[in-house]
Amino acid sequence: MLKTQKTYVRTLFNSIADRYDLLNHLLSGGTDLYWRRRAIEHLRDLRPRRILDVATGTGDFAIASLRVNPDQVIGVDIADEMLRHGLRKVRRKGLEARIKLEPGDAENLPFPAGSFDAVIVAFGVRNFENLEQGLAGMYRVLRPGGRIVVLEFSRPKSFPWEQIYMFYFHKILPRIGRIVSRNKEAYRYLPDTVMQFPEGDAFQEHLGGAGFRPLRMERLIGGIATIYSAGK
Repeated sequence: MLKTQKTYVRTLFNSIADRYDLLNHLLSGGTDLYWRRRAIEHLRDLRPRRILDVATGTGDFAIASLRVNPDQVIGVDIADEMLRHGLRKVRRKGLEARIKLEPGDAENLPFPAGSFDAVIVAFGVRNFENLEQGLAGMYRVLRPGGRIVVLEFSRPKSFPWEQIYMFYFHKILPRIGRIVSRNKEAYRYLPDTVMQFPEGDAFQEHLGGAGFRPLRMERLIGGIATIYSAGK
């Protein structure tokens, strides 16, 4: 995958950490908040007690996961500045007793096998340097009967969504992202990784190859984003 070396990803996301939440909400028109809530509903029937949020960033998905009332959520990320902003958010909301954010490499998770009832990832798997290794690690830390939920950008296939999406992603998003983040590279990187990510059925095959049993794939707003859920 293009430009996904860990040092590059860490530096890039650290550089935009103070504007990351604003940009997410601005560039998605606020729909990223709904997408996270919708993704967490894929865990509702499981009633997980311990959840791991991989590539947690500033912690929005970890916070959204409290909707299914777990006892503890642990979020890990390689970008220290993203975590710092996330910790500030968790403290401001008074959630320190339930959410813990800490440094951690998605492809080398520092947890014993079977430690979690659920593993979640929002807009992070496309940044893995080694997708197979990352999925294998998440499979390992998930208990038997547990579930993974992945929320990731995807590519619409039908008219007019495909045409609107391609124009926005390649012409509008990089310009807005560059102005707000003051980092011209960051929002060139996003379209590049989305275009190269094996989304849809191809990602389902990667999940199956890692040992997961694909359960459900839900495409959002014509396929702009997709929720994948799979069991162990």
